[in-house]
Amino acid sequence: MSKIARFGISMDESLLARFDKYIGEKEYANRSEAIRDLVREKLVQDEWQDSEKLTVGTITLIYDHHQRDLTDKLTRHQHDEHDVVISSMHVHLDHHNCLEVLAVRGKPSTIQKIADKLISTKGVKHGKLVMTSTGRDL
Repeated sequence: MSKIARFGISMDESLLARFDKYIGEKEYANRSEAIRDLVREKLVQDEWQDSEKLTVGTITLIYDHHQRDLTDKLTRHQHDEHDVVISSMHVHLDHHNCLEVLAVRGKPSTIQKIADKLISTKGVKHGKLVMTSTGRDL
């Protein structure tokens, strides 16, 4: 386990009050945990700016599986990118709507292109790419 370093922060009282409210809403145990998460969030954003860095994420899709050829198109796109799409989960939400969640791993620009292709496929009602980190450098 790494050593813990302590440091102080100076902050405007009104900003601190807003931060404390945020901490309470998110149910953090203390300010340190909240600050650590904010720092990690920024580091993950920076990872996605490095075009050569190995990153991971999820692509979430909502679509009507009765839409003609849509399921086949989405499956084809995923098979075409089998080296990046590492897992998928398919959930039937109701008689018409499906939720598909894809775990992806690769270069940020490649993942973004795949997400854009899937989300923009005709018949997809909503899609979102959530970018995260492999955790190696956090």
